[in-house]
Amino acid sequence: MSLNILVKSYGCSANMSDGEAIKGMLANADFQIVNEDAEEIAMIILNICTVKGDDKALSEIRKTLEKYPQRFLIVAGCVPTRLINEIKKLKEDVTIVNTHNIKEIVSAVEETIHDNPQKLTETKRKPKILLKKIRNNPLVGIVPISNGCLGKCTYCSVRLIKGKLYSYPADLIVKEVQKCVLDGCKEIWITAQDTACYGKDIDTNIVELLKKVSEVEGDFYVRLGMGNPRYIKEHLDELIEVFKHPKMFKFLHIPVQSGSNPVLRAMKREYTADDFKEIVKKFRIAVPDITIATDFIAGFPGETEKQFYDSVALLQEIKPDVLNISKFVARPNTSAANKEDQIPGAEIKERSKKITNTFDFIGFEQNRKWKNWTGEVLIDEKGKPGTMKGRNFAYKPIIVAEECEIGDKIKVRIAKVTKHDLRGERILRFK
Repeated sequence: MSLNILVKSYGCSANMSDGEAIKGMLANADFQIVNEDAEEIAMIILNICTVKGDDKALSEIRKTLEKYPQRFLIVAGCVPTRLINEIKKLKEDVTIVNTHNIKEIVSAVEETIHDNPQKLTETKRKPKILLKKIRNNPLVGIVPISNGCLGKCTYCSVRLIKGKLYSYPADLIVKEVQKCVLDGCKEIWITAQDTACYGKDIDTNIVELLKKVSEVEGDFYVRLGMGNPRYIKEHLDELIEVFKHPKMFKFLHIPVQSGSNPVLRAMKREYTADDFKEIVKKFRIAVPDITIATDFIAGFPGETEKQFYDSVALLQEIKPDVLNISKFVARPNTSAANKEDQIPGAEIKERSKKITNTFDFIGFEQNRKWKNWTGEVLIDEKGKPGTMKGRNFAYKPIIVAEECEIGDKIKVRIAKVTKHDLRGERILRFK
């Protein structure tokens, strides 16, 4: 069928993986997947994210309907039940396909174009793996290992949408990695809502999985996605040993969210600031030059000024290489949204700004340590005109101010740094 379909995905790498699968399955069914420059677009599929609130998702839907009126519309992804009526107010004949039902996307499209809009919102526990894909980056294989999580975080809507942890069988994950490598992928992104709790429902763990993935033959690197400190601590020494494997990117994403233990308890994060510090310290001792990424939430309900500055102090002590800052958003049906001691929006914005300003200096100082480093870089995407972007063993973003090909391995010397990246001068090309 020659119907032209535009697929747009938002949010985390797991959602991006779903988007790639949506495109792949539709292309396999002879639909035409097009980009926004296409002259003719008959249908738009928005693979939305609502983890940071409903308003942004609804705004994207509105903008899409304004730009593409009178087109078929499917809203997929993290679609909470509460949002369906709001979406239908924007377009009555919209089709809804939530994250658990993306395998039904072909039939959903066929029904929609025959004026029979669908509402596929059942929670299903089926692996979303070994599906046909059109990758956003042919060099990157995004491999989901589970759906849902074990967390009870008071601010988060992930579990409300994704459900309780459902770990995919390790043998299927390994097959997916093998398929990615055969397809030419050089980076394997192991992704989940919480990679660290993988396997707790099927009598295994993330360490055992990473060992199997690292044994797959081929020339590739593995990037482990975000893991809750609580579960990382359970396998800390074993996980550190796995990270020493040459195929593992020396990159750890471990979100702390706050430097205040009372705030962490109110969040129900089930670890302490000292637990987080212990994990980071042990990794840095055992895996030199590891890149540490973490997350902070600014303005959690009831957070006092002192507790906020506990977070600033932790940031200054740990000095992460990458920092993701979220302003607190009251997500419907979460207990944090019902707290009476909400922080005013202006104060949340000010606290977020202070964390950002603190990190700007830290980020630059951490990157300055890489000045004059020489080593191998895998070119994995295009940068601004005339530049390419690559990653080294520590997953540091390195900008090369000259043309080369995606997939090339080159040797560079770091001549300049910014708070966000490293700037490399090419020395020679690896075969």
